[in-house]
Amino acid sequence: MQVSVENTSALERRMTIGVPAERIETEVNKRLQQTARRAKVPGFRPGKVPMSVIRQRYEDSARQEALGDLIQATFYEAVVEQKLNPAGAPAVEPKTFEKGKDLEYVATFEVFPEFAVAGFEDIAVERLSAEVADADLDNMLEILRKQNIRFEAVERAAENEDQLNIDFVGKIDGEVFAGGSAQGTQLVLGSGRMIPGFEDGLVGAKAGEERVLSLTFPADYQNLDLAGKVAEFTVTVNSVSAPALPELNETFFAQFGIKETGLEGFRTEVRKNMDRELRQAIKSKIKNQVMDGLLATNPIEVPKALLSNEVDRLRVQAVQQFGGNIKPDQLPAELFEEQAKRRVVLGLIVAEVVKSNDLKPDEARVRELIQEMASAYQEPEQVVAWYYKNDQQLNEVRSVVLEEQVVDTVLQKAKVTDKAVSYEEAVKPAEAAQAD
Repeated sequence: MQVSVENTSALERRMTIGVPAERIETEVNKRLQQTARRAKVPGFRPGKVPMSVIRQRYEDSARQEALGDLIQATFYEAVVEQKLNPAGAPAVEPKTFEKGKDLEYVATFEVFPEFAVAGFEDIAVERLSAEVADADLDNMLEILRKQNIRFEAVERAAENEDQLNIDFVGKIDGEVFAGGSAQGTQLVLGSGRMIPGFEDGLVGAKAGEERVLSLTFPADYQNLDLAGKVAEFTVTVNSVSAPALPELNETFFAQFGIKETGLEGFRTEVRKNMDRELRQAIKSKIKNQVMDGLLATNPIEVPKALLSNEVDRLRVQAVQQFGGNIKPDQLPAELFEEQAKRRVVLGLIVAEVVKSNDLKPDEARVRELIQEMASAYQEPEQVVAWYYKNDQQLNEVRSVVLEEQVVDTVLQKAKVTDKAVSYEEAVKPAEAAQAD
């Protein structure tokens, strides 16, 4: 077998492979002999059909099959011989494909980039530290109460934060328009659910009252047919209900699966969850800084095949997340290219850090992470046992731990500064923190 390789770009390779005719004929004859043992031809007993008849009837299909298998096999042999690492399937173009002659074909493909990860010393990381203060815990309890707020009917004028049950009919130029009417709708005043002016126009209304609101749809309204138009809404208030925060009692605690522990027990459980959230938030922010630093200090070219595959994966995830009748390939690739490139490049860099530092998942850390995740459940022992019986889930945890070990490896050389912050600042998403 003859092989020559041409570098057509930084990552693309054009490999010409020649396969001797003798090898082709050997493979063709093997298939014809296999066919002869099972072929059913009128006038002959099975296994007794003359090879000349077999060849006449089946040689073309046997040759096509043999050539396909030989291209696959010789391509693999060639990349091993040339010590190449393909990043995707090759595009194959036959040059000679005639019976009795050597097979020659060209395989064009991309290879994985070869690089050494560097620049750990140039990566700056701000490592936050925080703790859950009593005030943070009190604030969280109030948030939980507000999330479980009840509304109780009142006989007074509506105020902001009250919940109204309303019927309404919307008209434009005296004509009812699609989507502008509803009955028995629950609306919390001040929620911003309706167009500007609608909720404000109901402040002060009482049950049984009818109000007519003349409002203008925003110029950037999502329904372009309504954008910028003036509409008149006739609204009937059926009832007014005021918000009532639930008491911190056993009934409230039971909603969270916590029974017979009293207020102090509930506070203890909530604090545990806040501590867990805090650790995860700090760990996530450190990891993101490290990954951003690795990207900045290690620019590498991405194989198009890997980028395309990642875009396809993100398309599928988007369809699964948002549903609808759309097919993944109907989503524009441009929507996902930036995210796909980041994921592919980081995957290559992380893999190289793992390889160059001979990292393997620390099984003690794997168990510790599983136990921490399991602590959020009522029966943590069962959750731990489930992970260790499920190879796929266990391997996913091992991958997470391995990434954490990559982060630790970078932090040993990176420029790390420690900063004490409040709980609220520590758990705030990075985007929100930057906007403040």
